Amino acid sequence: MSESRFAGKTVLVTGAGSGIGKATATRLLKEGARVIAADISEKRLNDFATAHLGEPLAIVAGDIADDKTVEALLAACDGKLDGLANVAGIMDNFLPPHEVDDATWDRVMAVNLKGPMRLTRALLPLLRASKGSIANVASEAGLKASSAGVAYTCSKHAMIGFTRSLAFYYGLEGLRSNAVCPGAVATNIEVDMACSPFAMKRVGPVMAATAPPTAEPEAIAAALCWLLSDDSLNVNGAIMPSDGGWCVY
Repeated sequence: MSESRFAGKTVLVTGAGSGIGKATATRLLKEGARVIAADISEKRLNDFATAHLGEPLAIVAGDIADDKTVEALLAACDGKLDGLANVAGIMDNFLPPHEVDDATWDRVMAVNLKGPMRLTRALLPLLRASKGSIANVASEAGLKASSAGVAYTCSKHAMIGFTRSLAFYYGLEGLRSNAVCPGAVATNIEVDMACSPFAMKRVGPVMAATAPPTAEPEAIAAALCWLLSDDSLNVNGAIMPSDGGWCVY
């Protein structure tokens, strides 16, 4: 960890009130960035701000799938943005295709895909001007179908496509886009696999046989911050597993 790696840079982190987002925002602050922290929970953000009084931190509470939140985040940038970490996400209770309901599908797609897409789209003028870096959180579920339900799996496969599309269209301008694919991480994302006995029977044994130990959020934050920094200057369009080797099974 370097105290000056992000000196003079502004980085926006979604899902910053807990888990991977909080660990990422914390590390960025320690490494000299001005951080704009977004989360759906105002209480979590206020607690985070209290823990970092006097540091260059702005907080914006709201749903990233909502227009007003996107507008507030754009305003918080104050005309300057060097990095974006799209971390916020929700799970789908491992529902298989024949059991997934429209409400679950729509909500997962809104938070995991539509929200990051619309936020990124709004921030692209600033990121292109700064020749910045985008680091998206995809998932092990973006690499295979045996680690989540159909809605989450589709949303994270699509996030990989979005990451690569950004890399293709803007890479020659100097704007980089990459993604980290975590496996199991100790966060507060709620998952109720018992919602689907079918999923428990099909997915449970596969995960039990192949999944490595659960990682701490700081491990994923380290990867995200590397991708956001100039240390990864020659990396664009990369989909980087941070899953303890789970993807090789």
